[in-house]
Amino acid sequence: MEKSLRILEAVAAPGGPHRLTGITEAAAVSKSSTYRILASLSAQGFVRQEAGGRYGVGPRLRGLSAQVTGGAEPASIGHVLDELQQTTGLTVHLALHSGETITCIRKLEGDQPFRTASRIGLRMPLHTTAIGKSILAHLPAEEVRTLITGGLPARTPQTLTTPEALEADLESVRARGFAIDEEENEPGVRCIGAAVLDHAGRPVAGVSLTTVTFLVPRDQLTSYAPGLRAATQALTPLL
Repeated sequence: MEKSLRILEAVAAPGGPHRLTGITEAAAVSKSSTYRILASLSAQGFVRQEAGGRYGVGPRLRGLSAQVTGGAEPASIGHVLDELQQTTGLTVHLALHSGETITCIRKLEGDQPFRTASRIGLRMPLHTTAIGKSILAHLPAEEVRTLITGGLPARTPQTLTTPEALEADLESVRARGFAIDEEENEPGVRCIGAAVLDHAGRPVAGVSLTTVTFLVPRDQLTSYAPGLRAATQALTPLL
């Protein structure tokens, strides 16, 4: 445990992502042990392996940090999300991808008189959420099949619970560039979401716009998609 914590500290040190040699020296752990522990931490989402054999902070570690700090993030990230919320008047979520789930790390309440059940630190399935489906749409088919091997549990009567239905929806996501959650995660709640990609084009997070079905029609919600996608593109160098 102590070795793992020292390695996490080394990975999270300023100037990252870091090479294996640098992490080994900073953590004072043998190279073979460091490599083994990093592999385990990467599989669990606490560390992310970058191009060139470097290692950076993973989504689960960022999610834990958000829970401790109440969702505080660098001002540049906050600016992007604040601008999206002010432009649309809707609730904005930022969530990080980790394995079969996403973790909400930022929620900006909308101007409308309703509150959803989401909260900072909440983990949600990929297949039931707009953010999750936008992430799945950017993953290789084999990886998607692996992620859904445990089944697709229903959270509402509208949840997509078969691989065939989910894949058909993901095809639509790829075609239009954003996902729609039509009361699939929470009754009466409709969302659109788009993925945030890293420098290699892999989805690491997502942003959504959320409303309730009786206040904002589907066509009005989807009309905000260009602004949503612009926000996710602006976040790419920040996450």
